[in-house]
Amino acid sequence: MQDLLHRVALSIVPGVGIYSARQLITYCGSVQQIFNTPAGKLKKIPGIRDQIAYSLKDPLLFEKAENIIAQCEKYHIQIVFITDSLYPKRLKEIEDAPIIIYTKGNTETDHSKTIAIVGTRKASAYGKHCLENILQELIPWNPVIVSGLAYGIDITAHKVCLELGLRTIGVLGSGIQHIYPNLHQRIAQNMCEQGGLISEYAPNIKPEMYHFPARNRIIAGLCEGVIVAEAGEKGGALITAQLANSYNREVLAIPGNLNIPTSIGCNNLIKNNQAHLLTSAHDVAQLLNWDIESKPHSKFKLKDMELLSSLSKEERILYDLIEKEETIQVDDLAWKSGLTISQTASLLLQLEMNGLIQMLAGKKIRIIG
Repeated sequence: MQDLLHRVALSIVPGVGIYSARQLITYCGSVQQIFNTPAGKLKKIPGIRDQIAYSLKDPLLFEKAENIIAQCEKYHIQIVFITDSLYPKRLKEIEDAPIIIYTKGNTETDHSKTIAIVGTRKASAYGKHCLENILQELIPWNPVIVSGLAYGIDITAHKVCLELGLRTIGVLGSGIQHIYPNLHQRIAQNMCEQGGLISEYAPNIKPEMYHFPARNRIIAGLCEGVIVAEAGEKGGALITAQLANSYNREVLAIPGNLNIPTSIGCNNLIKNNQAHLLTSAHDVAQLLNWDIESKPHSKFKLKDMELLSSLSKEERILYDLIEKEETIQVDDLAWKSGLTISQTASLLLQLEMNGLIQMLAGKKIRIIG
């Protein structure tokens, strides 16, 4: 409980993002120790501004964190920290991932075929019809569909998924207790039984305009690919597509009628090679290799193999030592690797955030998998 209290408190400190959180944990040794470290020492940590150091000493911080935890318990909302095993691996890959997410229902996306569907709030009959056809065609692959619960394309995607029996997840620009728009409350409740809700905001946080562009990075980060079903010349759907491309996700767009404004965005994405042409569900399956029978030759999944191949030389040394010993203490690991304690702690944090290792009691570590 104490560990959770400190994690929630860290997440609500103004200015603390994934980079500063990583720096604080690495230099202080643990989340709890951050709050025991004097502000003068915190300011000396690279990347930690004076404002963050002083905000960490706010006497009301833990009271606010306790209130958030109480709300989550009351409304059956789960709190997931970035080093937890339940934190989505794909989301953890993006450089601006939230350090805490609040979830309700079944929001697991790591081991499923997961795609996002985004689009205009002013969806046309054509856009809705195309989207319904694509979702119906996707049924054999049983994907998880992620969207933003907004008017238009988003809510159409969620509704159709509920009708077809597909699992669907809504990413909110508000706390889970403040569904926006309010008209979608009942659909959100149904989604928690056939999927779930995710937010980086505490349950009591109301929707704000600036929350929604930030929300789009989570939608893009959770998925293998993003479908832009219908979009105007500007808007959140195009921002999500841009983010997805920057995260090395696949982007697909349904072509639209040249004579309607809500087709301009999709047509431009295709014309400028920022999205693949999407005319059927088979385009999705082919692009994302869903039809390929994977035959793993090791105990690791393909995603884990990709992570292992991307490790630095020092990270790989630590990983191999941990795997060889099964469980090993941090001090022994530093000694055997020839790295300093500080270097070892920093590298271990990165391995843990990538979901490759787990920190155990007594400073022990083990491989996950």
